[in-house]
Amino acid sequence: MTLEIQKSFENSPLWKLKVRLQYSGWLQYIIHAIWVLIMVMIAGAGWLIGYWPVLLFWMPLGIAAFLGIALVGNVLIVKYGWHPAEGIPASKTDMDAFDLMRDRHSCRSFQSQNLTSEHHAKLMEAVQFHSQQNQLLGQKPVRFEYICAPLTVWPVVGASQFLVAIAPHEYNRLSIIDVGRSLQKIVNHATKMGLATCWIGPGADQKSIIEHLGNRIDPIKDHVICVCAIGYESMFKPLFIRLMQKLQHRRLPLSQLFFSDPLFKIPLDTKSEPYSNYGRCYEVCQWSPSSYNSQTTRCVAVTDQIEDQDKPIRFDFFAATTSRYYAAVALGIWCANWETGCKALNKHGHFAILSPKERGFDGVSDLPRYDLSWVIEYA
Repeated sequence: MTLEIQKSFENSPLWKLKVRLQYSGWLQYIIHAIWVLIMVMIAGAGWLIGYWPVLLFWMPLGIAAFLGIALVGNVLIVKYGWHPAEGIPASKTDMDAFDLMRDRHSCRSFQSQNLTSEHHAKLMEAVQFHSQQNQLLGQKPVRFEYICAPLTVWPVVGASQFLVAIAPHEYNRLSIIDVGRSLQKIVNHATKMGLATCWIGPGADQKSIIEHLGNRIDPIKDHVICVCAIGYESMFKPLFIRLMQKLQHRRLPLSQLFFSDPLFKIPLDTKSEPYSNYGRCYEVCQWSPSSYNSQTTRCVAVTDQIEDQDKPIRFDFFAATTSRYYAAVALGIWCANWETGCKALNKHGHFAILSPKERGFDGVSDLPRYDLSWVIEYA
């Protein structure tokens, strides 16, 4: 019944109008206009009362005036581009790996200018390298197609350059994880170059993507997993998007992401040895991007006796939801940041998929779902 209600709602005129506004780039301004209208209505109600109390007339009227001016400015400056030309951001080659991963954020507003030929060439070098079969965890190929065209996406403003992540049409979970892991490494490389990026999953119109890919995609053999907008960040962005970014700038505490038992009951003590040796690896996973900022990845640290000392032998990574695509992509992003952090700390290891018997965790519930492990290599 719930599925029928959902389908009925998605076929309604209201939903179709919302989608039309969303993909035309007007939805964020319409939401802003609704705020103005609400404030005007509150002020009108205050006026009808007769004695015009401050809280019911002047204050909402002032807010409505402020928001109205901001709305006109947003439309002219952001939607129609009435603003001065912006410069190309400097590279961030002086940052260490952890500061670089933490500095990266989802860019919601891009400049109209395309990448320079030098930046485009370096970006495509990274794309080619991280798409090689020997860089992947699975046996199935994944690839990233570059598109220079204004795809239909939401809520990003001004984006005209994208990497489209493509995996085989036949579902293979490890391939989806590879998409997240490989694309995040490309994103980290782009961040170091001074480029801005934005992962886009549900907010991308599949028809628009396939149309612009043309003969570079075979719908029978290929499946578009997500896209990533790439370009130069713009300081000009709609007020609604600024507010949305503020609300999304939060993460679950480490105690809800990292655990020391297979039942996810005991938080991992990341501040004490031997786990403190992994330093900011936990932090960069905590701040990894995920669809709707849902943070669907969990980790369990496993310890054993090595040379008469308790030492971590591996970190098991799990998906906390049944999502077939977005949870797997998010887990792959975690793996990329974890791997990069370990490399920066000179901590050696490799990813492996272990059977329940190898993990010694028979009988564990289906969720969170185990996907793969980072097996530590001691010299």
